[in-house]
Amino acid sequence: MEDVILWLKYVLLGIVQGATEPIPVSSSGHLIIVQRLLGMKQNGLSFEILTNTASLIAIMFIFRADIKKLIVGGWRFLISRDTAYRADFMFCLYIIIGTLPAAIGAVLFKDKIEEIFTSVYTVAISLLITGVALWLIRNLRGRKRDGDLSAKDAVLVGLAQAVALIPGISRSGATVIASIAVGMKQETALKFSFMLYIPISIGGVILGASDIVTDPHRAQLAIPYILAFITTLIVTYFSMRWFMGIMARGNLIYFSYYCFVVGILLLIFL
Repeated sequence: MEDVILWLKYVLLGIVQGATEPIPVSSSGHLIIVQRLLGMKQNGLSFEILTNTASLIAIMFIFRADIKKLIVGGWRFLISRDTAYRADFMFCLYIIIGTLPAAIGAVLFKDKIEEIFTSVYTVAISLLITGVALWLIRNLRGRKRDGDLSAKDAVLVGLAQAVALIPGISRSGATVIASIAVGMKQETALKFSFMLYIPISIGGVILGASDIVTDPHRAQLAIPYILAFITTLIVTYFSMRWFMGIMARGNLIYFSYYCFVVGILLLIFL
């Protein structure tokens, strides 16, 4: 019976990770909240790496056509200098530029940041900050398409992604908000945000592979981890599809309300 309860807890964590990873409400913050409510404490980074990998796979599957187009187009521009593919090459370049701030921040400060800021209080304040940011950009409708971006745009959005290293600050929220704030159209903001997510997540998986191999709880938690992985994979897919519809309709304001409500409740009760 205890095993079944443990499995159900990890399935719930998978649902939470999958549902919140694509949307601007912070998956890491929600995992901290749910783990506290369930009386759970993760040892090491194995669980985080596995569930993030599941979310990564789901998101890459959804954006597979865009990924293929950018890779093929970027490579063809390098080889032939055909201007028809220049926009793809520049988009790839801006993804690299936008990835650097968070990559550098993760290598230098991630452990320290999580040591200092991993608390329910921090999550509450971070959610309120996210809510304010979403409120401020609620009526913005940018004009920049994929081919209109600049290095400055990439740096600013990349810095926003670096800020999201703080638990409770949503990565997708920070990058989508920054993308809209610099003038991107909704669909370009969504695409650029999740193109930035892919390399930073792949890097995290590579750097964290040793944590999975050396995890002393690996054998004991194999089934719960597998259940959480599968659940996260499935739920991320449907959550991402749902969020794409929200972005297309420009209804980010509802996430602002959600962040305000959850942040205030956390301050009151936890």
